[in-house]
Amino acid sequence: MLKNAQVKRLAHSLGAEIRGVQLTDIKSSQAREIEDLLWEHQVLFFPDQSLTATEHVRFGELFGELEAHPHLMHSDVESETDAAKILELKASRGGVADEWHSDLSFMPEPARVSILRMVKCPEIGGDTLWANLYMAFEELSEPLRDLCEGLSALHNAEPHGRPEIMMIHPMVRVHPETGRKVLFVNEHFTRRIVELSATESDLLLGYLKQWVSSPRFHVRYRWSQGAVAIWDNRCTQHMVLSDFDQERVIQRVTVMGDTPQGAKPRWPSFVRPGVRSDTSRHDAMLRKYLRSRSEESVKD
Repeated sequence: MLKNAQVKRLAHSLGAEIRGVQLTDIKSSQAREIEDLLWEHQVLFFPDQSLTATEHVRFGELFGELEAHPHLMHSDVESETDAAKILELKASRGGVADEWHSDLSFMPEPARVSILRMVKCPEIGGDTLWANLYMAFEELSEPLRDLCEGLSALHNAEPHGRPEIMMIHPMVRVHPETGRKVLFVNEHFTRRIVELSATESDLLLGYLKQWVSSPRFHVRYRWSQGAVAIWDNRCTQHMVLSDFDQERVIQRVTVMGDTPQGAKPRWPSFVRPGVRSDTSRHDAMLRKYLRSRSEESVKD
């Protein structure tokens, strides 16, 4: 049991801060209790922690197998085995993860849970915001919810300098633990709605990205040294405020994910028909992805 745990909700939309718990003492059975709280609140904050890098990794492994970040640098910690599992991000003048995103949504199995430790915290600024993607879907009008459920979206790793790493996921996924529907597109990695023309996709994606940025879906957390956050990537997005000018260092471990499940698209993929022209470039990324999938099917 999580004895002495004090759970305080931080916003109506999502988020809870938990005090009276030392994460270094958590065992497997208690990790299941933390998971239950996570499915309820979507993001949990544990202030006043003092995890080492090794303890951070061991704690993360209580929630499943950890995966290294496919593109970004890992941390320089004492154990090479642990270092491969920890992503470290350093910044001193903002500019880190300041677009809304779900971690690794360009992967076939995007991140399930992320666990972040604030190693060095600026005195002012550098807060992180999370958005509730259950609410973002449920508060759309019924016709727009119905349309989104019949669509899929192309995600890629262009922000990491790897635009060729692409994957299509349902725009509305069903959370495997809660059964609730989630709006699964994000500003950072989602490039195109597959079944719409490029122009139509830009309009709808632009609206949905703006919609998710509405403050009523958010919780904002002011970090302190050593604080740990755990969030469910399947039903949240997050971003960092780039408003700091002192060093900010975080370390993160990521629990391997699952394949997003949702309704099958109700329409075929759209690429501009007819003779190629200047506007055909807007379909180039989608065309490349569909061609690669077709070639893989032939090999199989």
